[in-house]
Amino acid sequence: MTCTDDVTESKVLLAEYDRLKEEQKTRIGFRDNLLYFTLAAATAVVAITTQSGQSRLLLFVPAICLILGWTYLANDEKVSAIGDYVRDRLGPRLGELTSADGAVFGWEVYHRDIAGHTVRKRLQSAVDLFTYLVLPMVCTTAFWCSPVVQPLLLLASLGQTLALAVLGLQFLRRTER
Repeated sequence: MTCTDDVTESKVLLAEYDRLKEEQKTRIGFRDNLLYFTLAAATAVVAITTQSGQSRLLLFVPAICLILGWTYLANDEKVSAIGDYVRDRLGPRLGELTSADGAVFGWEVYHRDIAGHTVRKRLQSAVDLFTYLVLPMVCTTAFWCSPVVQPLLLLASLGQTLALAVLGLQFLRRTER
């Protein structure tokens, strides 16, 4: 008897499922912590700006939100892709192999059908847009309204605004899925 005698396609698929769910859990935790870290970093920048009176420091908030926002989106995309893969590929394949009557990994479908899922998803998108788009734009606008706006910093803030618009569109695109 070789060690491959115990390896079946079903066991391999279940091992893949376990690894994917572990990765998904890790990514969800990381993604959610990014939101808290972003809010803490933005609050710190606003506090330092208020204490120092240097409005140009507000331009750190859009930079922070851009970097962490893209990271948040990348993790969110992977979380969703794992769910899609388990629901659309892995579950059906395991179902075929085991001749299961119902859906294998039913939670992947069931949790989407729970009452209020769409509302919760839209509310989360609103929180995401506030954190990664509205908050940095408020800081940018405050910078623009300050008495000492240097041309180079104004140009940088316009570039940040364009990048934030692209980020906002990516968040909206994700919401529609």
